[in-house]
Amino acid sequence: MTDLKNRLAIAASIWREMVDEPLPRLPPGDPGSQVAELERRLVDRLCEDATRATARAVADRTWEIVYERGDDDPLKRRVVECHERLAKLLQASAQ
Repeated sequence: MTDLKNRLAIAASIWREMVDEPLPRLPPGDPGSQVAELERRLVDRLCEDATRATARAVADRTWEIVYERGDDDPLKRRVVECHERLAKLLQASAQ
């Protein structure tokens, strides 16, 4: 349960810091599923809204969510894909 509370605290903190709107409402259900949904929405939102100016911060903050997870974790794979897009964004803007 402590791990779940930590995950929620990290995701909520990053959302409040980087998304200019209230935390999303999640449907009632299993707390683990709710936290996973919040994390997924957060990663998707940050990656979709990333710009050249925010790419490094987005990469750092999304990695903070998943760095301890196994390589087979779906959210970690999503973050890795996001990082690949962010790298291309930074590379394209540097040329």
